[in-house]
Amino acid sequence: MKEKKLTKGKVRSIIANLVVVEADGPVSQNEICYVDKDGVKLMAEVIKVNGTQAFIQVFESTRGIRIGSDVEFTGSMLEVTLGPGVLSKNYDGLQHDLNKMEGVFLKSGDYTEPLDLEKEWEFEPVAKKGDTVVAGDWLGQVEENTMPHRIMVPFKFKGTYKVKSVVKKGTYKAKDTIAVLLDDKDKEVPVTMVQKWPVKIAITSFKNKPRPFKLMETGIRTIDTLNPIVEGGTGFIPGPFGSGKTVLQHAISKEAEADIVVIAACGERANEVVEIFTEFPELEDPRTGRKLMERTTIIANTSNMPVAAREASVYTAMTIAEYYRAMGLKILLLADSTSRWAQALREMSNRMEELPGPDAFPMDLPAIISNFYSRAGFVYLNNGKTGSITFIGTVSPAGGNLKEPVTESTKKAARCFYALSQNRADSKRYPAIDPIDSYSKYIEYPELQDYLKKHISEDWVEKVMEIKNHLIKGKEAYEQINILGDDGVPIDYHITFWKGEVIDFVILQQDAFDEVDRSSPIKRQKYMLDKVLEVYHTEFSFDSFEDVNPYFKKVINEFKQMNFSDFESDNFKKHEKELKKIIKERKVKEEEVAEQEESN
Repeated sequence: MKEKKLTKGKVRSIIANLVVVEADGPVSQNEICYVDKDGVKLMAEVIKVNGTQAFIQVFESTRGIRIGSDVEFTGSMLEVTLGPGVLSKNYDGLQHDLNKMEGVFLKSGDYTEPLDLEKEWEFEPVAKKGDTVVAGDWLGQVEENTMPHRIMVPFKFKGTYKVKSVVKKGTYKAKDTIAVLLDDKDKEVPVTMVQKWPVKIAITSFKNKPRPFKLMETGIRTIDTLNPIVEGGTGFIPGPFGSGKTVLQHAISKEAEADIVVIAACGERANEVVEIFTEFPELEDPRTGRKLMERTTIIANTSNMPVAAREASVYTAMTIAEYYRAMGLKILLLADSTSRWAQALREMSNRMEELPGPDAFPMDLPAIISNFYSRAGFVYLNNGKTGSITFIGTVSPAGGNLKEPVTESTKKAARCFYALSQNRADSKRYPAIDPIDSYSKYIEYPELQDYLKKHISEDWVEKVMEIKNHLIKGKEAYEQINILGDDGVPIDYHITFWKGEVIDFVILQQDAFDEVDRSSPIKRQKYMLDKVLEVYHTEFSFDSFEDVNPYFKKVINEFKQMNFSDFESDNFKKHEKELKKIIKERKVKEEEVAEQEESN
């Protein structure tokens, strides 16, 4: 068979990471090419084609590239290599294994193999001779860090195939042939444990069925109770510097109900990425008792890396997540921060002199963000199993401005909005999610409401809405007290404000470093919400506004001690008993309440 001739070209102009190449043959959008820099080949991607000119973004520093430098096109798109051994790895945005690289700084053209091809895996066949299979069907599985890693028919395969043979149960390397398939022309097609996926094309060969809506428990009360996210849902966390985005992401990744965690450190400062590399291997996995890193993959691109590599990192992370979703697993994908990704898009758009949108971002920024967020979701596999990607991104708006284009564009795509408040962070109220500005559109869906009624309580949604209303009333009371002074408003304003504070301290605030309080199961969240509402509905009697503050501080303290105690333990019950005693001190008797209502 005649070998396909690869297109070559010469560099014609260089604008930072944007290089214009004169090609001598056909070139495709998103095709990968290599630029020769004094014998070192630098990886690049075609982002625009205009006649014989190809505009490419180079994934490394272009310093040293000259006019006339040779360029060789590969004929393939930007792809990731997938197979057993992806978990526990630290990759850059192009899926090069960072642990295999030497030295303090990354060297130009130093590309490493993402998988350990010499490692042997215990393979167990699932398919058998004579089976009819299509792309994505399972042929067998190996165990990867206690997780079942399915070996699938490559997603690039089109049409149906017949299984000619599958190897017996045993030990094999990733590149060994584990199955032979026959296409519709009876041509033999060997399959290994390794396959390549393009990163900018979503894999969509799944069954089209109505999806169920299931609450994805994160263990974070202000998320699960007030603004829940569903399995396969999308959300984002905007917030200014120092408001706790990274700690919140760590807490979610550790406690969320997910099988695999994929983290895209997209354009973070180098010290924050180092913290991820040092902290994650030490985090204990509460689900397995092992290290959390065993079911985690990290894609790292620091802010001082070229913008092109930063732009690729989010796609690499999503593609890895899609791969594991096709195995019937629940994936949690966290990206920090998508603002850096959008800034990379802006820089390349400006260098190509495209028409700018608001704040010089690309005109099609909302479409790009929406297209990316749409790749998350809940799917039915060909064998009836289900898989999901729950995607939570963070946005770092300049100056904490939540009206800037990236935040506004992401709002249109994501269903959950967890706005971090600088005021809450400054007053050490963590997680600093603003309970009034934040929202979850999922709680409005009848399917999720039915799920919550069935699995938590019949009136759960009504209680959540009531809590939100009480928080608004508490904020309004605080503003009146702040304007008119403590003695310028009736005692009722102080009581309303402090009842709102009870909700804040007991439900919204959580200690990520406390063994008990760092994660709150939904059963416990329901119990504590009912207790808080019980206090809110209680009528209290005070002689002066000066008595309100110390009294409610005692109430809050007992609640907090309950939060720090194992659920329904002796210590928990002791503080609950003390709480009842404190409430009884100031509680207005029912007959007095009835008399007040009659007089009114």
